[in-house]
Amino acid sequence: MTLNFLFLSLNLFGGFCRLVLNFLLRPVKLLGQLLLGIVSIFVHIFKCLKISGIRDIYDQKYTHYEVLGILYYFCRSISDFNQSQLLEASAYDAMLRAAQHGITEFIKAMGMANSVLLSASDEFKRGIFSHAILNRKQNVFQLLHGLDERKELFDFYKDIFGNNLLHLAAHLGPLYDPDSRPGAALQMQREIQWFKAVEELVHPVCKEVRNYDGRKPHELFTETHEELVKDGEKWAKGTAKSLTLVGILITTIVFAAAFTVPGGYNQETGVPIFLHDKLFIAFLITDAISLFTSAASVLIFAGILTSRYAEKDFLTSLPSKLLFGLSFLFLSVIFMIVAFGAALVVTILKGYRSYRWFVIGPTLFLGSVPLVVLVVSQWGLMYEIFQSTRKNPISYI
Repeated sequence: MTLNFLFLSLNLFGGFCRLVLNFLLRPVKLLGQLLLGIVSIFVHIFKCLKISGIRDIYDQKYTHYEVLGILYYFCRSISDFNQSQLLEASAYDAMLRAAQHGITEFIKAMGMANSVLLSASDEFKRGIFSHAILNRKQNVFQLLHGLDERKELFDFYKDIFGNNLLHLAAHLGPLYDPDSRPGAALQMQREIQWFKAVEELVHPVCKEVRNYDGRKPHELFTETHEELVKDGEKWAKGTAKSLTLVGILITTIVFAAAFTVPGGYNQETGVPIFLHDKLFIAFLITDAISLFTSAASVLIFAGILTSRYAEKDFLTSLPSKLLFGLSFLFLSVIFMIVAFGAALVVTILKGYRSYRWFVIGPTLFLGSVPLVVLVVSQWGLMYEIFQSTRKNPISYI
């Protein structure tokens, strides 16, 4: 009787413990299930994105492979065609369209299959490289540098309007769009680079040859790019004005900070209280550098505002000034934030004995936000200016 009672008591106690544990662990189980559900959702999303990206790449590669197969078949078919057969197969039109869209693989393959196709021309007697220049297709244009045996033909080229290749380069490129263009000054720079690249290719006599309208290449370039020069001047001045205001604001802030130092001054000697502190020295140095770089950027942007805005200024002068101005402004923001951080740390370390890093950490993190915004908004422009100014990308191979 006693043993039965003992076993019954143990069973009841075990059931009670299980009930209590289930009740206490229910929130933990629910939280675990919730976390597993969230993790599984993210895993499925990642897999879908990954599979979708791989599928897109596969589709593009497969399409490219199929196109190459068709191109190989065309090359085999036309290798023995005469001129009339090529004309009937619209092979000349295909070459010109490939030049207009910058499809160098097609031009190379078809040209190797039948070299007669390289002399394709339209009703205006404009050939493959004429269309490459008119449509600003850099990759097709650079094929000229690999055709040494045909380069002399370009010295004597003329279309039905008397235009040589330099006249064609003087026309405004198709990329000119006053509504969607990111920077008219950079577009003008690219137009000048195209003109210079073609000028290096043709015979010097072509620079002075007039077309049937009586215009030399440079005269035609000035006439067709007059509106773009005005837009470039407007864009450069607007950009310089905006950045000048930022530079002046930074100069004002760091100049005032140099005389309202953290910790204040000794009332008897007039010497800063934290003068011998390393962080205070770092504050003074970075504040001074920020002042000098921001003042330099303001002066550079002022030079942009007072520029002549002649055609040749858009090639190197204006982009270089804009690049240096942005670089100095970028440095001034960096050193201003460093000076702010040094001043904050030296003040809080002296004033707070506990929880000081809970104040310093978030504040420094938020202080870096202006730097991140500047990098995101201006780094692309700086990189583009640097790449297009250090060398002519049109004639570079």
